[in-house]
Amino acid sequence: MSVVPVEFAGPAPRRPAWFPAAARRLADAPAAEVLAWAVATFGSDLTVASSMQDGVLIDLAVRADPDVEVVFLDTGFHFAETLETARRMEARYGLNLVTLRPVDGVPTYRTHGTEACCDARKVDPLAEHLATRSAWVTGLRRAESSSRAGAATLVWDAARGVVKINPIVGWSDDEVAAYIEANNIIVNPLRDKGFDSIGCAPCTLPGAGRSGRWAGSERLECGLHLVPEGG
Repeated sequence: MSVVPVEFAGPAPRRPAWFPAAARRLADAPAAEVLAWAVATFGSDLTVASSMQDGVLIDLAVRADPDVEVVFLDTGFHFAETLETARRMEARYGLNLVTLRPVDGVPTYRTHGTEACCDARKVDPLAEHLATRSAWVTGLRRAESSSRAGAATLVWDAARGVVKINPIVGWSDDEVAAYIEANNIIVNPLRDKGFDSIGCAPCTLPGAGRSGRWAGSERLECGLHLVPEGG
């Protein structure tokens, strides 16, 4: 299969002609099959995004390709436990780890609010990086929140002009826990302190699902998964 290259300075590419058939074929495929397809299709133009909440997605991805690129968004406001988890992941797997950081002087939650902070420290750095890639892999799961309940395995990320791949989108919390137990997966220690979802330290409190993110508000998403999509 050919992949339309991403041009950051120009208009976003159109969805590839082969995409609908691939999306149908992989809709309910096992995570390992989805990742094997992603590596074979995109090669070095593939990147895996990890929040360092746990190593499930990373473990699956490096089984498909030990040299696959893994991206971590260092916002400057992470918990110490999250940064230590990233170091542990890199050491265990010998990761091809790329850490993306915001440029100096961008908005913070204190000065411009949480939405502008997330845009400047997560959404924008990832968008710039994806402009040099053709596909990205995420750990998004339907079970995490109502905002993710309709997610698909393969999505055309129209705003960024890349394919978005969600290999564990159908996994339940129990399936995640079972994989962690069976494979001795690294887990962020905050998970044992009641944090079902782990974001930046100033905004995140313990909570079920994504309810602890942007605590005290109804917000559930930082913006990475809120761009126009097409299947």
